[in-house]
Amino acid sequence: MLAGLLAATLPILLPRTLSSVHAAEDAPALKIEGAVATPLALTADDLEKMPRTTASLTHDGTSTSYEGVSLYDILVKAGVPFGRDMTGKPMASYLLATSRDGYQVVFSLAELDPKFAGEKVIIADKADGAPLPNREQPFRIIVPQDKMGARCMYSLIKLEVVRLRQ
Repeated sequence: MLAGLLAATLPILLPRTLSSVHAAEDAPALKIEGAVATPLALTADDLEKMPRTTASLTHDGTSTSYEGVSLYDILVKAGVPFGRDMTGKPMASYLLATSRDGYQVVFSLAELDPKFAGEKVIIADKADGAPLPNREQPFRIIVPQDKMGARCMYSLIKLEVVRLRQ
């Protein structure tokens, strides 16, 4: 009787278990690659466990408060050298950010380093306390000090560190 119950129940339970495993594997991830010591693929759950910060943007008279993780912290986690380790040839390095639709923007690594310019740039996963709107998911770059919003791209999927000189 127990064997019959297991045989009848197993096909029902198995697809649900497998689908939940696939859902975790299919969670959108932000890839950090290129000239990094530790390439990463960070999900929203990974970002949630990192130190959080906020930044506000005003567009067309409407202010939005974004929450996420400092881009600098993400790059440190990937092993990007900053501070004194970046002086010399590594100063000719930049970050290329790419969105789902192929839109790309560039940041010099020095502008992100607190020991140089230290610009506040965050990778946001929330807006006004809620998840980002669908068209902006999985992540959005927020650059509050930029006068134009062209680098505040949404649907961010990849960050690539590029070294021009070795």
